[in-house]
Amino acid sequence: MSPSSFVLDAEAALLGLLFIVLKWKKAKASKQRKRRTVWCKQWLQKRDQLSHVNLLNELKIYPEDYRNYLRMDEKTYLKLLKTVSPYIEKQDTIMRNAISPHERLTVTLRFLATGRSYECLKFSAIISPQALGKIIPETCEAIYLALQKEYLQFPDSAEKWKDIAELFEERWNFPHCLGAIDGKHINIVPPADNGSYYYNYKKQHSMVLMAIVDAKYRFIYADFGTNGRISDGGVLQNTKFFEKLQNKTLKLPNSEILRNSSRCLPYVFVADDAFPLRNDMLKPYRQADLNSHQKKIFNYRLSRARRIVENAFGILASRFRIYHSAINVQPDNIEKIVMATCVLHNFLLEHIPSNYSPRKCFYQENTDNGTIISNGYNTTSSHMENFQRRNQGNVLSDAKRVRLEFETYFTMEGRVPWQDNFV
Repeated sequence: MSPSSFVLDAEAALLGLLFIVLKWKKAKASKQRKRRTVWCKQWLQKRDQLSHVNLLNELKIYPEDYRNYLRMDEKTYLKLLKTVSPYIEKQDTIMRNAISPHERLTVTLRFLATGRSYECLKFSAIISPQALGKIIPETCEAIYLALQKEYLQFPDSAEKWKDIAELFEERWNFPHCLGAIDGKHINIVPPADNGSYYYNYKKQHSMVLMAIVDAKYRFIYADFGTNGRISDGGVLQNTKFFEKLQNKTLKLPNSEILRNSSRCLPYVFVADDAFPLRNDMLKPYRQADLNSHQKKIFNYRLSRARRIVENAFGILASRFRIYHSAINVQPDNIEKIVMATCVLHNFLLEHIPSNYSPRKCFYQENTDNGTIISNGYNTTSSHMENFQRRNQGNVLSDAKRVRLEFETYFTMEGRVPWQDNFV
C-alpha cells in the first residue's frame, strides 16, 4: 500500500469516527431532554384567583403601599396602562384566554422595581417563567415606543436648546449649558460563549448607558448597547449624538454674549474627566493641574452643573432595582429593559415628581457655610458603575481657550457669592 493511499484511508476512518461520535451525542441529548409531564400546572390555571392583580385591588386602600409596589400611584398607572395597552393587547383564542394588558404591565413594572428573576416572579404573577420571558421584554419595548415621542424628546432646534440652557443658568448658575453628559456601565450576566466581549476594566461584564440630562434631571438622550469592553472615548464615538455633533447637524445655537457680560462664548455640554475636552464640551481640570484658585472655582461650578446627570442615574437605580444586580437576560432584551426605565423615569418625573423624586434625591448645598447638605441619590449601592478616567491627551488649543474663558467668567462678572466657600 502506498503512503498516499494509507493517509487517505486514515482520514476516511477518522471522519467516520467523528460522524459516529456526533450522532451518539445528538441521540444522548435528545434522550436527556426533559419530557413535559403536564400541559399546564393546575395552580397556573388559577391566575384569576391567585394573581398579584388581586393584591393590587386591596392596595388601593393604602396608596403608599400601592406606590411602593408599582413605583407610581393608581392614577398615574391607569394613564400608563391606557397609553401602553394598544401595543400589548392580545386576542383570546379557542384554546385559552390571553393574558390581559393589565397583568402584562403590572408584572413588568414589578420586575423593574424589584429585579427579581422570572422564576421568582411566577409565584406572584401566576404566569410561567417561559411566558414571562416573552411578556416582559415585549412590554418594555411597548413602554418605550408608547412614551418615547413625548417623554424622551431630543431638541431639534436652536430655540429648544436655548430653553435648556436658560434653565441651567437659572438653577445651576452655568450659562450656555446644553446638558450634562455621562455614561454608566450596567452589569450583566454575559451570554454563553461570548468570552471577554462584555468584560470591562473593572473586571465585570457590562453594557454601557450613555445619557444627556437637562436641568430638571430628565433624560433628553439615552443610548444603550455598547459592550463594556470598549473604551470610554469609543463609547461616546459609537453614538448617533456624537456623529451629529461632529457633523454639526445638531442645530446647536451659535455663540452668544453671556448675560451681564461682554464675553461671547459657545454653547457647551458639561461632562466629567472621562470625556474629551472640545469647543462644545467642557470637562474639569485634573487634580494634578489644580494649581490656582481660579481653576478650583471652575471645577466647582462645572461639577455643580454636571452632578445633575449623576443624580438622575442615582434616582433611576434607586427606583428601579433591576440595576442592583447583574441583569440576567439576553443583550437585546437588556436594551429594551434599560430604555423602558429611562422613559419611565421622565414619565414619573412629569406626573408624580414629589413621590418619585422627593427633595432628598437631589444634590443640595448650604451656601452660607460651604457644606453639602445632600449628595442626592447615587449609584454606589447599585451595579451601575462610573466610566474610567482618561488621560488628558492632545487637546486642541481652541478647546482650552473656551475653558479658560468660562473659568475667567466664573471668577469675575459671573461669580456667585458662596463659591469661595466650596474650594
